[in-house]
Amino acid sequence: MKKVRAIKGFILTSVITGALMTNASYSEAALGDQILRKGMVHSDVIELQEKLNIKSYYNYSIDGIYGPITAQAVRDFQRNNSLIVDGIVGPQTVSALKEKRIDAPVTMIKSAVASADSSVILRQGDRGKHVSELQKMLQAHGYYNYSIDGIFGPITEQAVRNFQQQKNIQVDGIVGAQTFRVLKAAASNNTSTSNNSEKGSSFNINNLINDAKSLLGSPYVWGGTTPSGFDSSGFITYVFNKNGVSLPRTHSEYWKLGIAVSQPKKGDIVFFETYKTGPSHAGIYLGGGEFIHNSSSQGVIISRMDNPYWNPRFIGAKRYS
Repeated sequence: MKKVRAIKGFILTSVITGALMTNASYSEAALGDQILRKGMVHSDVIELQEKLNIKSYYNYSIDGIYGPITAQAVRDFQRNNSLIVDGIVGPQTVSALKEKRIDAPVTMIKSAVASADSSVILRQGDRGKHVSELQKMLQAHGYYNYSIDGIFGPITEQAVRNFQQQKNIQVDGIVGAQTFRVLKAAASNNTSTSNNSEKGSSFNINNLINDAKSLLGSPYVWGGTTPSGFDSSGFITYVFNKNGVSLPRTHSEYWKLGIAVSQPKKGDIVFFETYKTGPSHAGIYLGGGEFIHNSSSQGVIISRMDNPYWNPRFIGAKRYS
């Protein structure tokens, strides 16, 4: 009889323990509570896959199974966010995944242009749909790289001021008819193509590449930003700025912008990790496995992506369209 009671007690304890573990795993757990890696099956993996899906790294079923596809998505995300590429989701990867910063796809830009009302005046303190559309258009040009929240705060105002200064219109941080008109025209150009440019680009890619090639042989000068002497990032920003695309000064700054692409096309920027962790060198992809860049030893030259030096140091490509 005692043996029967003992068995019943063991079974009951096991059932209760199992129920508690189940509740702890699927009701209370959240992304970041534990380190995730390949082979796990858990509700945290569901949240991970959802985050990766939102950021366009994972386009498969949300099943909570950390398999090869999820692991590859994690590695791609880590690579494009200057993290250790190990396919393991620890605190740093979780933090980057939870950032609200997003890129502006062409469909978002088109929607913003269609919805923008040029009769509306927007200034710091305003909220709502019109502010959201404003942020989308500013984001399309790389002036605003934060969440689309419909709040006209200091960050949005500074983005407006930067845009106004770049376009040579009154710099007051207020979006009136003139600023809206220039924004809409510029954003529309971002979604159009010409006979001499590649689809989806906001600039003429052939002109960009020709401008870059015209600088072949320009010397390397530390901190240089002009044809008389460039450093590696100065060369990139000079060529893009000349073609109407304003980029920040350093590789690490414009690595955070743009749209990550798995296979570079003409006009994309390709990034490399050389003397320090994260992007420390970059070039403009020319197609056919070649890119143009400013070498510290040879100046502006054309190299191949499969070069024994550059190939293992390649960390990703970004599109600034």
